[in-house]
Amino acid sequence: MSRPLTTQELHNLAMNIVGKDLEAKGYEFIAINSQLKKNPQFVCVDKNNIRYFVVVKAVSISEYAIPYDMIWMETIKLHANKNDAKVLFASVGLGDSNDPSLPPHLNEEYLLQYEGLQLLDVSLN
Repeated sequence: MSRPLTTQELHNLAMNIVGKDLEAKGYEFIAINSQLKKNPQFVCVDKNNIRYFVVVKAVSISEYAIPYDMIWMETIKLHANKNDAKVLFASVGLGDSNDPSLPPHLNEEYLLQYEGLQLLDVSLN
């Protein structure tokens, strides 16, 4: 019998999904941080050598778009602004294929809610 994915495993799965999307869009990775609660998860550049901080958030499947905490994100924006970078937010909803309210299980099919990369304005308020 398989077990539910741990919080770290869910985070790693979300990072893999976002990482493949970034690669497909031509981003080049400078740094990757897979530790929970450490941001950004990816530092990368596009073909024009513009730096991006990518924040990945793994959550449960939702009927709605997955939001980010605006107050928390201000810290990331400030860090990006100081480093002449832009911020991309990627929310990844994951759920068990039989019951979306439960986390996916190891080595089993899962449901995915991924709406792509969201560019956030880093100008200071």
